[in-house]
Amino acid sequence: MIAIEGLCFSWPDGTKAIDHISLAVGEGDSVGIVGANGAGKSTLVNHLNGYFLPQKGSISIGGVDLNKKNLDRIHRMVGLLFQNPDDQLFTARLYDDVAFGPENLGMDAAEVAMVVEARLRELNLWELRNRAPSQLSQGQKRFASFAAVLVMKPEVMVMDEPTADLDPKNRRKLINLVNGLGITRITVSHDLDFIQDTCQRVCIMKQGRITADGPTEEILGNRELLEANDLELPLRLQR
Repeated sequence: MIAIEGLCFSWPDGTKAIDHISLAVGEGDSVGIVGANGAGKSTLVNHLNGYFLPQKGSISIGGVDLNKKNLDRIHRMVGLLFQNPDDQLFTARLYDDVAFGPENLGMDAAEVAMVVEARLRELNLWELRNRAPSQLSQGQKRFASFAAVLVMKPEVMVMDEPTADLDPKNRRKLINLVNGLGITRITVSHDLDFIQDTCQRVCIMKQGRITADGPTEEILGNRELLEANDLELPLRLQR
């Protein structure tokens, strides 16, 4: 589903953010990307929906090369959940935020109304549909962002720090939601317990490179490996 080959990316000042990364992710796989601040995690996943284009190397999603010509196709295939819900919710009414994507795909009004209502009801947000996003709690904003992405029926879901600012109840609700998606998922998070609960495989990044890649239990249970990459064991494994 995702093939990254020799990807490089540097900021305008010359700072290297991604340094020759190659990564393959199969259809339906769930992969966690972990690392300390500044490791390049968000920069990497922001390439997957074309927010950044490769400066060197290549990316393909579902066999479609990531380039300017194919951006519309990539945007339909890849749903990106931003770290901050306020970056995703930009209209004056929750309903309009969730309807924005389908409307821009050219879906007719009746179908838009049907899919938006279905998603909002599924996430217990229907009663809030006329609220301004600024009036929602952090948990409600997070699930509203999910609704705005999932209503597009993406083939790949990319999530950047999805548990940020969630209380324990909403965090558990999110785990159940993510595990029920059934699509290819890439998750960036400092919440290693969440990664352990939702990902089959983990890649560690450090200084723009992937330094380890393997089954979740093997990677997140290795104290020496994690500490060498400026990480700690998941909280449930700390004794």
